[in-house]
Amino acid sequence: MDESVSKKAPEPNGKETDVKALAAQVVAGDRRALARAITLVESTRTDHREQAEQLTEQLLTHTGSAVRLGISGTPGVGKSTFIEAFGSYLTDQDLKVAVLAVDPSSQRSGGSILGDKTRMAELARNPNAFIRPSPAGRTLGGVARRTREAMLVVEAAGYDVVLVETVGVGQSETAVDNMVDLFLLLIAPGGGDELQGIKRGIMELADLVVVNKADGDLLAPAKRAAAEYKGALGLIRPRHPDWRPDVLLASSLRNEGMDAIWQIVGAYREALAGPDGIATRRARQATAWMWDEIREGLLAVLKDHAEVRAALAEYEDAVTRGEMTPEGAARRVLEIFRGEITQG
Repeated sequence: MDESVSKKAPEPNGKETDVKALAAQVVAGDRRALARAITLVESTRTDHREQAEQLTEQLLTHTGSAVRLGISGTPGVGKSTFIEAFGSYLTDQDLKVAVLAVDPSSQRSGGSILGDKTRMAELARNPNAFIRPSPAGRTLGGVARRTREAMLVVEAAGYDVVLVETVGVGQSETAVDNMVDLFLLLIAPGGGDELQGIKRGIMELADLVVVNKADGDLLAPAKRAAAEYKGALGLIRPRHPDWRPDVLLASSLRNEGMDAIWQIVGAYREALAGPDGIATRRARQATAWMWDEIREGLLAVLKDHAEVRAALAEYEDAVTRGEMTPEGAARRVLEIFRGEITQG
């Protein structure tokens, strides 16, 4: 037996987890095991990180077949309502749906509301749906630090569609694009004002734009907004030669437009089924993920370096007082880390 997969890791409740057994339970579709596995991969404890890596390696051969969709939009656009309506539509098509919902965290305390399950109460009760809210913490990009690992875990558990809901639209919101197949930008009727509020960068990443709340008195404004977004997208060079982003209308309250959205997802996957399509995109995402881990690891090692720790306060004070440039301070910290100079 491979000893690397038979080690046990402590759980939050003090018990130990057999990683190999946990992986088998996840693949078998055990929902409690699925929740435990995600808790493990989200843990920041050093002993848990080793076990989480072993777990994802055990599950890798069972991943890759799910449709990965990222959903973003400004606060108040109705992301949770849309995801519940869209997720319910998908489960009605006999598909298993996992929702990885990222809640905003306080930058001061790190606390998170984690209210997505209450906002998607009907979908949360659906036996073919799994909702996992996670705090964004201090991670930029609108996604949680370990959303990628969580996505692999739910894929291994047999979920056909993974919906990644991000915090909202912002300058650093594009990280979700590095982990999904299709990036869906959800907007509310607002015409030109709404168009001005969306950064060009995220518009360039959108593979599909959906104008939500297209019902009642908002139907006419929604149609105008859709026309304006189609015009805006026409001025942006498509990311892929075989796909031009479209703009659709949807009403989450009335469950309208969901079938058209799913058809577009299918058309997108068919268009990008070639050698330079989704498979290549996922390969690039995996490489980008590796470099993210390298950067995070190097930063952790740097901060844990004894001489660097001793020097950091001094250099931070010098930068604060204007006695040293940030670039110069950073260079000296790295020189200490590399052993080129000695602190003091």
